[in-house]
Amino acid sequence: MKRTFTIFMTLALVLAAYVGQAQRFLAETFSEVQVTRDVTYGVNATVLFFGTAGEAVPQQLKLDVYEPVGDEAEERPLVLVFHTGIFLPAVTNGDILGTKTDSAVVEICNRLAKAGYTAASVDYRTGWNPLAEDQPTRALGLLQATYRGIQDGRTAIRYFKKSHAEDGNPFKVDPNRITAFGVGTGGYLVLGLATLDDYTEIITTTNGPGKFLLSVEPLIPMVVQAYHGDIEGKVLTIAPDAAFGLPAGDTTNYVNHPEYSSDFQLCANVGGALGDISWIDEGGMPIISMQSAFDIFAPYDDATLIVPTTGDPIVRVQGAKAIAIRQNELGNNQVFIDAGINDDFTATAMTNSGNASHDYYEALYPITNPPNSNGLDEGVGINWWDPNAPVPAGLQGAGVPWNMLPHPAGGTFHTQGLALNEDMSAEKARRNIDTVMGYFYPRAFAALDLANWNRIENISPNEVNMQLAPNPVGNEVVLTSAEATPMRAIRIYDINGRLVRSFENVDYHYFFISRGNIPSGTYVVSVEFDNGLASRKVIFE
Repeated sequence: MKRTFTIFMTLALVLAAYVGQAQRFLAETFSEVQVTRDVTYGVNATVLFFGTAGEAVPQQLKLDVYEPVGDEAEERPLVLVFHTGIFLPAVTNGDILGTKTDSAVVEICNRLAKAGYTAASVDYRTGWNPLAEDQPTRALGLLQATYRGIQDGRTAIRYFKKSHAEDGNPFKVDPNRITAFGVGTGGYLVLGLATLDDYTEIITTTNGPGKFLLSVEPLIPMVVQAYHGDIEGKVLTIAPDAAFGLPAGDTTNYVNHPEYSSDFQLCANVGGALGDISWIDEGGMPIISMQSAFDIFAPYDDATLIVPTTGDPIVRVQGAKAIAIRQNELGNNQVFIDAGINDDFTATAMTNSGNASHDYYEALYPITNPPNSNGLDEGVGINWWDPNAPVPAGLQGAGVPWNMLPHPAGGTFHTQGLALNEDMSAEKARRNIDTVMGYFYPRAFAALDLANWNRIENISPNEVNMQLAPNPVGNEVVLTSAEATPMRAIRIYDINGRLVRSFENVDYHYFFISRGNIPSGTYVVSVEFDNGLASRKVIFE
């Protein structure tokens, strides 16, 4: 009996701290989402059109913002979502994917908004040559493309902080609770964003050593700040001469919102890898990773990245397993361990870790699906497309349906896509996204300290004369309070803290609740008042 009483007292206190909002960030609690499209968050120089322009040209940087409809919160945690695409536009990269409106990105942003976040699908600069004849040139091109993506990611973070401080916070973001969430190539970007915080780390790699150097004597890195801009993207940069194939005097980095910080609090990687494991420092931010243990494109542990279309080697990188081991060695993921998350998604991650022949590392969800009938691993499997949809404007082959657009490797873009997603469908993708979000939500809740988001003080039921009768309950129960302290919202939770039923916008001192299908058991009724949250135990017979 004493243990049961302690459990309910603890549960009541926790519910008071969360103000019924634990459910908000752990599941979808809003039914509608509003989207503001093509918000310009900056301008910077792209080399994508270098072959025709002969120089880097200014490109507007765009993002789409997703917000919950009907939310009265003044500030929300912000999640920036970065799409895949191997740092090339869709079609040019040999794939249907590679835009801020990719199916998976749109689905993830909608789910985040419905869970109470502000989400933004962020486009970023692309451009490099994966078909270069030699490995060092391929490595140089990819590193420089990643570097520009990191600059753009930091620009996006600063844009939201500027809009918060100067523009009336139009998207209601909390500038101190920001997550960078990357899918595929976007995973490479956010991992670099989270860990590459010192330019010299490009020079001093360990796995392998010197892999981002063109020469040692003299020392010539593949990225030089005088030509490619600073690591924050805050300094106007003009090429001093024609090195790196750039014309002398070419502007390669424009300044965007330099007075604001690029700091953020959490990184989530789905299917990406890290440029070098040495970039992870003690005291670094928490990192959540979800990746196939048998990924044929992004190494899961420590291996050489290859060009997807040719199989040519690019550079040695470290994947989700190596990242998780390093994070846990340094204690960077301790916030997840302290949270004691033990749900079904975590249990499956533990099982999958055994299937992948390694121990479970907190914040690593291995995907261990068998290969498809083509003998190929399908990765995380969160994308789908309409085969009959036309290629979007601005891409090669615009207007031609995917199932009619010829692919360089043979067949159409649709049939090539099916090779790695043979039973492609929205239903299949959404099931996999269920897993991604189910693993992400409780960890984001812990890392961003969302238990203290919009916190309301716990008060005694006697303070507002809150009464509940009868108790135990048969078929109905009546809640009352003092006329001067009307109830604003009523929420019923089970012993595990799951929301069973809620009544919002009550705004009265008397409320009748029909039991309906609530199972027998002991629950907590949590009532929100203007001055705090009061809770009482209730038993349904």
